[in-house]
Amino acid sequence: MKGKSLKITNKLGLHARAAAKIVALSSKFKSKITIANGKKIADAKSIMKILMLAAPRNTEIKIKTIGKDEEKAMNALEELFLRKFDEE
Repeated sequence: MKGKSLKITNKLGLHARAAAKIVALSSKFKSKITIANGKKIADAKSIMKILMLAAPRNTEIKIKTIGKDEEKAMNALEELFLRKFDEE
């Protein structure tokens, strides 16, 4: 299992377009991927669950990956967050 805290730094936070990019990327991996905002936990392959995290800009979220390709999944998601979901 891999776990990492990441900060949401894009202007609009974890909105629909950003959530869709997380789902599209996460769906490429076999590993189970979860995103947590405090006590709220979402399956990273479900756009509705991600949106329910209600994570605005500067929120620190925790990502966990479990499975065969967990390291690749974590690295890809971290890169997506660092690129601010390709919005800026």
